[in-house]
Parts: sequence; C-alpha cells; structure tokens
Amino acid sequence: MIASAAGILAALPQTQCTRCGYPDCAAYAQALHDGSTDINQCPPGGFEGVQRLAALTGLLPKPLNPDNGLEGPRTVVFIDEAWCIGCTLCIKACPVDAIVGANKLMHTVIESYCTGCALCLPVCPVDCIEIETVSGSATGWAAWSQEQAGEARQRYEFHTLKSEREALENAQRLEAKAELKLSDLATHSQHTDPGVLEKKRAVIEAALARARAKREAAP
Repeated sequence: MIASAAGILAALPQTQCTRCGYPDCAAYAQALHDGSTDINQCPPGGFEGVQRLAALTGLLPKPLNPDNGLEGPRTVVFIDEAWCIGCTLCIKACPVDAIVGANKLMHTVIESYCTGCALCLPVCPVDCIEIETVSGSATGWAAWSQEQAGEARQRYEFHTLKSEREALENAQRLEAKAELKLSDLATHSQHTDPGVLEKKRAVIEAALARARAKREAAP
C-alpha cells in the first residue's frame, strides 16, 4: 500500500528547489501519493532518493529524469557583497530564510541554513550570487543528512507561515485604507462630479467584496 503524503514528504530532502516541477516538496509528495507524478523527479535526492520513493509508493526504481536535473553535490550560495545593491529580492526568494540583510544594505547568506535551491540566482538584478560546492564528491543523500533535511523543513514551514501572516496583514492594511476612503469619498478624491464619485465608490466596494471573499475562502 502506498505511504501517506506525510510519509513521502519525510523521505524528501526538503531543499524546496522546485526542480521536481512542483512549488515545494509537500506538493510533490502529495502528487506522488495521488499517483499523478513519477518518483524520479527530485535531483537533490539523487538515485537513493528514487529508491526511497519507490519503497514508499510500490513503484520500480528508475533513473532520474534529466528534464528535472542531474544528481550532484550539495551546494550553497554566497553573495559578493562588493556588488550587492541591497534590493532584497534574494531575501524574498529564499524559501528557508537563509539570506539576511535590509533594503539598500548588503546581504549575506547563512551557509548552514542554505539548501542550495538556487532560487535566489534568477532574481538577482546584478548577478552577484555565486554557487559553491560544499560536499566534495558526495552527491544526493550522501551529501545531505536527514538532520539537515529536518531543519530545512522546519525553516520552510516557518517561512511559509510568516509569509502568509505578512500577506494577511498587508491585505488588512489595504482594506482599512479603502474603507477609510469609502467613508468620505468626496474628501479623499480630487473629483467633485457626483457621477464620477459613484463610479469610484462602486469600484472600491467591489474590490473590498473580492478581498473579503478571498480572505474568507482561505484555509
């Protein structure tokens, strides 16, 4: 019998690199549990990872799909601080909060937290992020421990909760501003024509209704 999605997730390296074609390791695990994807799409796990997934799903081991990438050593990234412009785009892209810094100040990578996902590379506008191999010739699970995977999973889950909270707080701020404007539209608008004001009122009310519906529908 196929393992649960949680059981499959525990067998993945938790790099959150998206190379499997899914937004995170949990989504890939759920797809494997549902039988809608294959066991050979996780390059960070390498062939040992394929074997682990085969045992959990009852499928036969097979080589990694090269379309998803190749098995390789464990890597981390580092930032050339001389070129960093402090744009914060890499901070936002990091799924495990391994990059620290502030707007217009240089950033740095906490190496022990970096999973080597490389999601920060494409967003850097000045190409100041480099990749470094840290596991020598060891690849796949031989280069990545279960303890590291566990820590990466915890950091990703915390990052996800923090991002969701920040998105909710931002939506609430925008909603409050819209409600304030709606309470006295004439004062908060450059227009004085009643017809124009009513059209603006209708647009704001519709936007507020969509925002509330979206929030109520969220898990």
